[in-house]
Amino acid sequence: MIGTKQLRYFQAVAEELHFGRAAGRLYIAQPALSRQIQQLEAEVGTKLFNRTQRHVELTPAGILLLERTNRILEEIGHAALDARRLGSGESGHLTVGFIHSSTYGLLPSIIERFRHLYPDIELDLREMSINAQIVALTQGTIDIGLLRPQLAPPEIEIQAIMDDHFLLAVPYKHALSNLTGTYLHAVNNEPMIMFAKNESPMFHARITAMCEKADITPCIVQKATQIHTIVGLVGAGMGVAIVPGIAQNLRPRNVHFLEILDKPKPVQVGLAWQKGKETPTARSFHHVTLLVLQQLNQQE
Repeated sequence: MIGTKQLRYFQAVAEELHFGRAAGRLYIAQPALSRQIQQLEAEVGTKLFNRTQRHVELTPAGILLLERTNRILEEIGHAALDARRLGSGESGHLTVGFIHSSTYGLLPSIIERFRHLYPDIELDLREMSINAQIVALTQGTIDIGLLRPQLAPPEIEIQAIMDDHFLLAVPYKHALSNLTGTYLHAVNNEPMIMFAKNESPMFHARITAMCEKADITPCIVQKATQIHTIVGLVGAGMGVAIVPGIAQNLRPRNVHFLEILDKPKPVQVGLAWQKGKETPTARSFHHVTLLVLQQLNQQE
């Protein structure tokens, strides 16, 4: 069977049309090169060179084989490069799950930087709830997830990458709108817009515990699922709300955000993947995410 080494030897002789120069180019002895060409001609079943003591030229069969050899060796080079880039996470396909709120600032910055650094990776972005991402990671239908950390099966690895501190959102004409921070008891018994328990169980549980710890009784006038919906209802004057800090990135009209001086524990944003199965492209996404967060922290 003809190997790539024989083809490279043949290519060198065909380009140099001189066995001595070709041998020097290949860093082998001329007799060894001559034997390799003879073996190649035996395998092909025809002469590839016409040789005299002073002259070497390609036969018609040699011209054809040189053309094919050039294409074969070029394709092998491309294949090796593509395989190397795929293995190092520079090319390939990546499916990313993400929560809706990550589009308020973090995800767009990651995607912009990722596409700049890895233009040859095909991105498939899928908006999914946290639970749906955990299921998709377990089933292998997404490679990596951008979510809020929670309890997950043991085969799922979750790394918290960012704290998201809770804020109090009030209508712009609210009595507290001239302050930068307040304790939660300042809104005791006030109309409040709350995250729905079934659709947003984590936020609902955290805010409920927060109110209990502050010994306040919120008057729930409306429930909603998405952060932007709750903030919009605050802007409409329906009540106040406790929301993750990322809501500020929405820059809503008629809404003022205050620091909660009770210092409740923040929620987090994290990356998740299957343990032991983080693909090279997922590792590249992981790296870019941490890089973007570092730059965002430096800007604050």
